[in-house]
Amino acid sequence: MSKTPMRSAWRSLIWLLVLIVALIGINAGGVLWGGGSWTPKLALDLQGGTQIILTPQITDGASVTPEQLNQAVSIIRQRVDSAGVSEAEINTQGTNNIVVSIPGTPDQDTINRIEASAKLDFRAVIETDQAAVSAVGADGKSTPPPAVDPNLPSTPSVKPTDASDPAWVTPLLQAQYDVFDCKSAAAKDASAAPADKPLITCDESGSYKFLLGPVEVNGSEIADATSGVIQTSQGTSTGQWAVYMTFDAAGTKAFAQVTTRLAGLTGARNQFAILLDGKVISAPSTKSAITDGKPQISGGFTQQSAKTLADQLKYGALPIGFKVQSSDTISATLGSTQLLNGLLAGLIGLILVIVYSLIQYRTLGLVTVFSLAVAAIITYLLVTILSWYQGYRLSLAGVAGLIVAIGITADSFIVFFERTRDELREGRGLESAVETGWRRAIRTIIASDAVNFLAALVLFILAVGNVRGFALTLGLTTVVDLIVVSLFTHPVLALLAQTNFFASGHRLSGLDPMALGAVYRGRAQFAPSKEVRAAKIASASKEAAKRQTIAERKAAMTDGVQSDSGKVDG
Repeated sequence: MSKTPMRSAWRSLIWLLVLIVALIGINAGGVLWGGGSWTPKLALDLQGGTQIILTPQITDGASVTPEQLNQAVSIIRQRVDSAGVSEAEINTQGTNNIVVSIPGTPDQDTINRIEASAKLDFRAVIETDQAAVSAVGADGKSTPPPAVDPNLPSTPSVKPTDASDPAWVTPLLQAQYDVFDCKSAAAKDASAAPADKPLITCDESGSYKFLLGPVEVNGSEIADATSGVIQTSQGTSTGQWAVYMTFDAAGTKAFAQVTTRLAGLTGARNQFAILLDGKVISAPSTKSAITDGKPQISGGFTQQSAKTLADQLKYGALPIGFKVQSSDTISATLGSTQLLNGLLAGLIGLILVIVYSLIQYRTLGLVTVFSLAVAAIITYLLVTILSWYQGYRLSLAGVAGLIVAIGITADSFIVFFERTRDELREGRGLESAVETGWRRAIRTIIASDAVNFLAALVLFILAVGNVRGFALTLGLTTVVDLIVVSLFTHPVLALLAQTNFFASGHRLSGLDPMALGAVYRGRAQFAPSKEVRAAKIASASKEAAKRQTIAERKAAMTDGVQSDSGKVDG
């Protein structure tokens, strides 16, 4: 072998070592500073987790439709997946409730994503004031607010012209606003208020109360939402986090009309309130009309809270509000016995592959053994890193994907070995056979792995739950297969071709030209045997016959008939 292929082989092995060391370093960093672990997290079926039951918040006499419930399940699933929680189960219970089962113990941000209904509304501000603090008596109890006369007029005397019109404020509504307590039950149920009526509510801290007009824009008209740091006009960072929204066509038109009207008003009526679940999260003044449909929400966000809100808005507002009915710890649906059974099945499959490789390829089969070991190390590190960094959890379906990968990986090695042995049958020397066989094999390996990866990708995109875990491990191991066969199997076989044991074609090497049907023809070259040559000639004749035109076949048949008729018996 020339110095260039030798150098290329060592370079590939060095890159493989660098990759493994890098993966170990990333995992170690996660263990030391990121709360990671040297073992993958397990999914709900193997470890158990937390079950949260959500019940809808609806006004008296209202009901939840099946369409609303199914839409809520879809939105909550998207929220959970966006948080990096894998293998979660979200289902309906009865005609009202939604059950969310999450593996392990979820963090507070994940719980917030699930619990928050993210019902986003945009309402015009009619009045706002600092919220009154309930007086506390000597007995430590709060003094209740003064009663409101229920006989006060509750219907506007003049029909309001728009959502900012003070005509919405009836004497009864004004009295209710004056005595409104931000700590009351009415404040907590604000998310269930009708969209076509005025609303009295408070901000998230309970410091300010607002009297708002009907809903003019809602969260379903948001096309996208992202979080980021606010930039100045000069492009410098302010250090403050904000949520950037993009409305769809209908939302852009409606928001432009609202801001155009508010820009001409003064005082509190110049503001519009952004409500999340009935609480005002921001009430900015309107300096000018926003006609491009891309407003910005800012004020007191952290990086995590801004991302959480952006995800909630991006994946849609729930059609109805929900509250947590219960939150309990649940046990594993399958448990460690099934995991051990799955691992045992994988071990049996691995042993069978090794035994077959050693019988079929003799010493060369050891390359398969070590290649599978390298693939297992890389796959394990990648799964562990994904478990720490992306919240991936290994389910029994994921274990099945890893087991299937044993056959896929071994198949790549077999293709390479057989291509190399074909070149030996053609009479090439071992060094040349390895390189020529690799060039022929890699095309087949890439085509096969591409099909497997595409199938895994489609399955991952379209499926939910455990099936996505299977698709992820299948796609991951397909990529690992390409890495190992390129950076380990090929260079190792190229280096082994330099050893006397393999280069001399020892009968235990698995690369004995004589055993493969080639015969020695001098100068370290082998020629195909008579049987091999005869088979090639027969194959070529059949191929030539297939390529004949109809006219050529008829002519051949005519010649055969004439030849037979010209024979004379002796």
